[in-house]
Amino acid sequence: MKREVHIDEIERLYGLNDMVKADCGGCAGCSVCCQGMGNSVILDPLDVHRLLKGLSATFKELLEENAELHVEEGIILPNLKMTGLEESCVFLNDRGRCSVHAYRPGLCRIFPLGRYYEGNSFRYYLQSRQCPKSIRTKIKVKKWIDIPDAGQYERFILEWHNFLKELKEHFAGSGDEALQKDVNTFMLNLFYAESYDTEADFYIQFEERLAKAKKLVSALGW
Repeated sequence: MKREVHIDEIERLYGLNDMVKADCGGCAGCSVCCQGMGNSVILDPLDVHRLLKGLSATFKELLEENAELHVEEGIILPNLKMTGLEESCVFLNDRGRCSVHAYRPGLCRIFPLGRYYEGNSFRYYLQSRQCPKSIRTKIKVKKWIDIPDAGQYERFILEWHNFLKELKEHFAGSGDEALQKDVNTFMLNLFYAESYDTEADFYIQFEERLAKAKKLVSALGW
């Protein structure tokens, strides 16, 4: 869920070990943040890797059932589908609960927190107006995100963010639509469609693929 915010709108920035009022008590009786999100729940390579592993599916099957592709500043990226009259997340069950909670995407994990990028780092901020729950309790950011190796995860998030940012800048200055299409196809296959070894370290595999992607970008003279 990408939002453009100014630092003046943010009361405080948080790190992994800070306490923040983000715990919504299991979101009992509420699924507002799982509805009407359009294509904003963007999936990064780790999100897709975890979903494919949890669902025992292929990327093609994920796109057929649970996700779709959209264009963001020239780059084609996958996002979760919204369905029905209320435009609910495809993984929201009939009881209003997330059916993939154990391997839910990163943007869902941090909500109602958001990421604020500054230079070559990022911190978190509380999106208090985006969540209808008025009573939230304090919890450590690291615990709230609930993902192994939080520090390594943050490094991955930053690397992916920076790479996409650079790629968008290259696309903006290129004007060659055919080339952009070819690059998009290559990136989708490299980071999403080509399966990762579930028994090996994801981050090592991602670094190898990122190096290959950067080599291509360099070869294009970007």
